[in-house]
Amino acid sequence: MSEDRTEDLLLGGRVRLHQLRRGLRAGLDAVLLAAGIPARPGQVVLEAGCGSGAAFLCLAARVPGLRIVALERDAGLAALARENAAAAGLAAEVIEGDVRDRALARRLPPCDHAFANPPFWPGGTPPPEPGREVMTHATGEAAGLGDWARFLAAPLARRGTLSLILPAARLDAGMAALAGAGCAGTLLLPFWPREGVAARRVLLQARRESRGPARIAPGLVLHGPGEGFSPAAEAVLRDAAALDLS
Repeated sequence: MSEDRTEDLLLGGRVRLHQLRRGLRAGLDAVLLAAGIPARPGQVVLEAGCGSGAAFLCLAARVPGLRIVALERDAGLAALARENAAAAGLAAEVIEGDVRDRALARRLPPCDHAFANPPFWPGGTPPPEPGREVMTHATGEAAGLGDWARFLAAPLARRGTLSLILPAARLDAGMAALAGAGCAGTLLLPFWPREGVAARRVLLQARRESRGPARIAPGLVLHGPGEGFSPAAEAVLRDAAALDLS
């Protein structure tokens, strides 16, 4: 393996992920996002900003037989996502492109579910790692949450789901982006670091052309009394269980 790459195991070894040693690296968010997609075998899913492919690989490990379409702006990461998909035996279509490209959005195949872990901070102090700013900060040169939501919603079938994982501080912007993309009936699922501690991350999931009410799921407590994950989090992060969206 090249010195600039690492091999990491996700979902208790079900997913082998090659990723760059420096820059933005996949972690907890990608696994949690994948666990929240209510996909069924044979459906078509779209991920925007797939990076090296961690989220769609985790989703495919839980739900076999999906048709996967993914978008990545960075050519090097797109190539790495293709390699990871091929190594996993997945026929994923990874496209190089930008979520602001409306013509590209119109060419996408109809999808049942669409999801992303988009850049979440509106400007601010950029992180020191090379390439990380464009993936974490919505700067003047980067797409905003509205752009991400509109791109993901464009190929969605009626009642198809659009899911975003975001910091809790961006909840209002995420809700507005989903509504602006024609998605409603929003589900909010908080990720609690521990019992009694305010959530720092949330999953937002809405449906295209839905008229259902917004609702809040019980959420997931990530850590128990000790240093390790809670049993419920272990089931999601190690055993590839789906999140409880009820």
